[in-house]
Amino acid sequence: MESSTVYVDKGIELAMSYGPKLLLAIIVLFAGLWVIRGFNRILIREMEKNNIEPSLQKFLSNFISISLRILLLISVASMIGIATTSFIAVLGAAGLAVGLALQGSLANFAGGVLILLFKPYKVGDVIEAQGFLGTVNEIQVFYTIIKSFDNKTIVIPNGNLSNNSITNYSTEKTRRADMTFGIGYDDDIQKAKEVIKSLVSDDDRILEEPAPSVVVSELADSSVNFSVKVWCNSADLWPVYFDMQEKVKMNFDSEGISIPYPQTDVHIHQKEVK
Repeated sequence: MESSTVYVDKGIELAMSYGPKLLLAIIVLFAGLWVIRGFNRILIREMEKNNIEPSLQKFLSNFISISLRILLLISVASMIGIATTSFIAVLGAAGLAVGLALQGSLANFAGGVLILLFKPYKVGDVIEAQGFLGTVNEIQVFYTIIKSFDNKTIVIPNGNLSNNSITNYSTEKTRRADMTFGIGYDDDIQKAKEVIKSLVSDDDRILEEPAPSVVVSELADSSVNFSVKVWCNSADLWPVYFDMQEKVKMNFDSEGISIPYPQTDVHIHQKEVK
């Protein structure tokens, strides 16, 4: 009987000692979970308002929610009186080991987050990076997938893309087409220039502003070269470029203006032997 009384007394003592702490910890736990859920909803709403990629929205919201819940559980355990120092040390050591083992993957992940946040390119853009040129087909957290113009699928790690130069051909609405046409030294420069200017002015795809430029740019070894720079909508760049090559050749031929082959004149001097 006496032993049971001792147990009862111990139970009452423990309840008096840990009861308020446990009750407070439970209240803090449920209140914290409620706050985390509300914060997560606000975070998702703000990300949607700022047009952040859906894949990144889901990842960030889950990552932040899990991190906050872990911190909440550690705080609640500390309130009850559970020693959390060793637990935090174990988590830190495990995180360091995982980070070292997955160093390359983490670099790609960080690169993917930066790309999705700052948007140096988006799906559908034509980019040149890491020696590859193509259309962005998909942006994942670890990799970017592009399709080359001959329909090859190219997978590039986001770590490389975020730390190196990227040329985005789709950012601007207009682009400049740079072309060079050569004529013979015996041909009429003014006549050739007028032919090119006429072709430029007749093409409705070429913009008036900025004004087209047709100038003699070089007295080369075999030809007098014209530098032609015209502006057009980005979608019209290559059609304009290729059409101008054909039209200039045909009009030069009809006007009797030559496009010389590369050639070298060799002069032989015979020395008289006495």
